[in-house]
Amino acid sequence: QVQLMESGGGLVQAGGSLRLSCLASGFIFSANTMVWHRRAPGKQRELVARISRGGSTLYADSVKGRFTISRDNAKNTVYLQMDSLEPEDTAVYYCYKEDYPPSWGQGTQVTVSS
Repeated sequence: QVQLMESGGGLVQAGGSLRLSCLASGFIFSANTMVWHRRAPGKQRELVARISRGGSTLYADSVKGRFTISRDNAKNTVYLQMDSLEPEDTAVYYCYKEDYPPSWGQGTQVTVSS
């Protein structure tokens, strides 16, 4: 059974940092592409960052240079380091397993105050 458990969300002031973690289980983590998405209030879900099984990364333009995605295959965990946070980054952040069968975590709330 695939499980994805996010943690690390919270309330932070603009300019601050947070690190999100997603602990995976129930599948071969190292063989899967992992993605962070977010959904802000009143907006559609958007891809934030993606990391392939080989470690190649991709970022949304809105977070380039501020966010860093990484993975630790020994710990079955994918991370999202978020620096220079802005109020516009306020959203629920979701961990997503891209390869079949695709799976979502339950999400973690990030709130950035101005």
